[in-house]
Amino acid sequence: MSRIQLALNVDDIGAATEFYAKLFGVEPAKQRPGYANFAVTNPPLKLVLLENPGHGGTLNHLGVEVESTEEVEAELTRLGDLGLAGTEERATTCCYATQDKFWVEGTPSDERWEIYTVLADSATFGEPCAPTGACC
Repeated sequence: MSRIQLALNVDDIGAATEFYAKLFGVEPAKQRPGYANFAVTNPPLKLVLLENPGHGGTLNHLGVEVESTEEVEAELTRLGDLGLAGTEERATTCCYATQDKFWVEGTPSDERWEIYTVLADSATFGEPCAPTGACC
């Protein structure tokens, strides 16, 4: 299964978590200080909320979560052949998870897209995931 990831900046993580739990009818799959994510079945969506006061209501980044490193590698090859595959990150810690991923380059309006798989849960948020210093 693959699903789209939408990572939003929010001013108040508590209020945003409460709202999205009601909107999608599910509780967060993970909550940490300043962070929450939802694994929504219908529609298939990974919703990530990042507390970023003063930037609420803006997009942080987009992504496609896949089930395995092999799927990440297949997309890396496919998009690389099209000139769109960018920075690879293996066993990186981001968003309270260890992940294999890469960032897509060449988006028309500089949207940030990642293709990733979660390898394990992490007790720490991690380092910034992208050269911009911003992350999920």
